[in-house]
Amino acid sequence: MPVTNVPIRELTEADVQRWNAWAAPQGELVSPYLLHDFAAAVDEVRNDVSVAVIRDGASIAGYFAHHAPKGGAIRPVGAPMSDYQGIVSAPGVKLDPAEILYDSGACALVYDNWYRPSAGLSGLFRERNGSAICDLSLGADAYFDAQRALHRDHFRKLDRRRRKAEQAFGAMRVVLGDPGGHHFHTLAAWKSAQYRATGKLDVLSVPWARQLLRNLGRREGSPFGTLTAALYFGDHLAAVETGLKAGDVYHSWFPAYDPAFAKFSPGLLLIHAIAEHAGELGIARMDLGRDGGHYKKYYASYEVPLEAGRALAPGLAAFAIRGWETAEQCARVLPQPMADLPARLRRRWAQVSAFEPEFGPRLATLARSLRTEPHAA
Repeated sequence: MPVTNVPIRELTEADVQRWNAWAAPQGELVSPYLLHDFAAAVDEVRNDVSVAVIRDGASIAGYFAHHAPKGGAIRPVGAPMSDYQGIVSAPGVKLDPAEILYDSGACALVYDNWYRPSAGLSGLFRERNGSAICDLSLGADAYFDAQRALHRDHFRKLDRRRRKAEQAFGAMRVVLGDPGGHHFHTLAAWKSAQYRATGKLDVLSVPWARQLLRNLGRREGSPFGTLTAALYFGDHLAAVETGLKAGDVYHSWFPAYDPAFAKFSPGLLLIHAIAEHAGELGIARMDLGRDGGHYKKYYASYEVPLEAGRALAPGLAAFAIRGWETAEQCARVLPQPMADLPARLRRRWAQVSAFEPEFGPRLATLARSLRTEPHAA
């Protein structure tokens, strides 16, 4: 199928409507990250979002939003902050990203949360995992009745922790919405401290990522934007979460809590509280994302499969990726921790490369992140 790449700002209103309709088959939105709105919001802060417009004869068959190629590689829009990635296509259409690579002047597509209900993906996926979904379509009471029946001990334990926290600090309350941005400011400080403590790249120190969250926060309460929720015990702020909301779908995105309240599981209590308020928030489905914690098994009604990996075509970037994969294979015969070093460096380089499109800033960010040593939180 022929592919034409255009800057996202050159799409017509008809393109936008078609794109968003395909992102919600039978009227049910798959994920806010697959909407045109998300890609456009990312372009506002990066100005490098391109869209592969895929045609089947005279008709448009699909759209794939990505960042303009750098070093022969393209990445899905917003990666690695986009928790769903993929081609948005007409119902029943199967599309091969290899064609997109050829027509985009790239030889590598690197992805980490690929969603493919019908679109094929030629290449290699390193891992497949599920994004945990809380089905709130029948209401919060029905949802919690079902989950408590499956995981009674977990919810009893959580109730005990809430009561102990209330005895020590005051009644638990939840604040929905953050018009002044004060709760998000605290969340960012907690999250940055968490990244430093674990030796991970501080996502919120990347200018475009921080600005994207600020911009989406200004849309709170609109059909597409973030929702920030905060949990208090008495006057003590214990946890904050910012999620992406569109239609009746809420996707948990950046949660954080005050480590002083860790033994009371404030992050879980906040997730619980958001689900309890689903009716007033217009939420029918709450997406907790993939990976990140065993706790999700207590809340998941089902999972949406997502993949991480790459698709390659002949070229220098593909050659370098294959060479690095060979190094990873060879390193497995070494003693730990050296055996894991190539894979750890690859993951960090891939993450930094996605956040920093230019080579110079990319090296500086990588060096800065590698100087961050994990320490006990």
